[in-house]
Formats: sequence, C-alpha cells, structure tokens
Amino acid sequence: MPRDVVIIECTEARKEGKQASRYMTTRNKKLSQEKVELKKFNPHLRRHTVHKEIRSAAH
Repeated sequence: MPRDVVIIECTEARKEGKQASRYMTTRNKKLSQEKVELKKFNPHLRRHTVHKEIRSAAH
C-alpha cells in the first residue's frame, strides 16, 4: 500500500506540563519521505497546536 498510518503528538503540551494529545493520520510513503507536521486541536490546552509525527502505527 502506498499510504502509511502514522501517529502525531502535540509538541507544546509537554512544555507547559499538560497532557499531550495524539491523533492518527495517513501519509503517502512515495511522495512524502519527511515526518508529518500538522496543526490540530489539543483539548487539554483548548487551542490549536503543532503536532509532529512520533512513529508509524502498526497495521
């Protein structure tokens, strides 16, 4: 399969001592070799923050 399931985690929550939010998303393995970085909502901080890929999810 050309798509890979990845887990992204909030980068700002740990700096503030709050719980980090995690999301699952997909990326195209052939077109994007770099790690995924998206702005997503963190319910613990109650705002949108940058989430970065931490690992690929097991299928």
